[in-house]
Amino acid sequence: MIAIEGLTYQYASASEPALVAIDLNVGDGELFGLLGPNGAGKTTLMSLLTGLRKVQNGRITIGGMDLSHERGQVQKAIAWIPQEYAFYPSLTATENLNFFAGVQGIRGETVQQRINEATEITGLKHVLSKRAALFSGGLKRRLNIAIGLLNQPQWLFLDEPTVGIDPQSRQFILQAIRDINARGTTVIYTSHYMDEVEFLCDRIAIIDHGRVLVCGSLLELLAQGKTGAASISLQQQLPQGFVLPESVEISAGGLQLRIESITELDLGKLLQSLANDGVNIARLNYGTYNLQDLFLQLTHRSLRD
Repeated sequence: MIAIEGLTYQYASASEPALVAIDLNVGDGELFGLLGPNGAGKTTLMSLLTGLRKVQNGRITIGGMDLSHERGQVQKAIAWIPQEYAFYPSLTATENLNFFAGVQGIRGETVQQRINEATEITGLKHVLSKRAALFSGGLKRRLNIAIGLLNQPQWLFLDEPTVGIDPQSRQFILQAIRDINARGTTVIYTSHYMDEVEFLCDRIAIIDHGRVLVCGSLLELLAQGKTGAASISLQQQLPQGFVLPESVEISAGGLQLRIESITELDLGKLLQSLANDGVNIARLNYGTYNLQDLFLQLTHRSLRD
C-alpha cells in the first residue's frame, strides 16, 4: 500500500507550494489514475513518490517502508517509466535491456529470464536485434516499458506512456498495462487522455494547484457531476447569422457544441432550429457525464502552459 499523509512541497524559487497537504492512499494491486492540468503538481508528486526528490513536509510510506528513511529499499521495488524516452537510440533493444539490467544489479541467468518476460509482455521479441533509433513511436514506448519491468516492480509509475503513437500501438500498450496489473503489480498512471483512465483505472484522483480535488472510483466521481449537460456533433458548420444560446461553447472548428446545462424543452428548441437551417447532427449526448466533463468542471477551461 502507498500512503501519503499531509504531503507539502515548495520549490526554493517559488512563491507558492507545488503541493499542499496531500492525503492519498493507493491499495495493493490497484490501478490508480492521477489526473491534473499542466502545473497541477503531478510531476512533483511523482518525483516524490519515486524518491527523486526528498520529502520536505508530510510522510510517504510504500509497502510499510518510510520513503524518507528507507529510500534505497523502496527504489528497489518500484519502477518509474517517464514520458521521455529513457534508452540509448544507438543501441539495439537487446543491448539496451542488457545494459539497464546491469545498472539495476540483475546478474547471471536472471538477466535473460527478465528480458524474456519483459519483451513477452511488451511484444518486442521480433525487434530485439534492431537499433532503437529505427523504432516507430509505438515500439519506443514499449521499449521504455520493457526496461521498467526488468526489476519486476511491485509498484509501477507510468507518466503519459501513450503520447504520440498510433491507435493500434496505444491499444496494445493499454492492454499490456492491464496485464501487468493483473499479475499483481500496483500501477500509478498519469495521462491527459481521459478515455484511457476510464478504461484502465480502479480509482482516480484529480489534483490542481497542488491539492486533491476529488478521489474515488469512476462511478463515485461521475455521481458528483452536473445533470442536463449536452454535446452535439454537427456534420457541417453553422450558417452565418445562426443564433446560439449564450451558454453554448463551440469547438472543433465549429462542429462541436457543448452546453453545461440545458432543459429538455430548450434542447428540443435548439435541435429544431438546427434542423430548420439544414444543419445535420452526427451525434448527440444528453444527460450523460464523463470523466472529461468532471475534469473540466473542477479545473476550469482556461489554458495551462
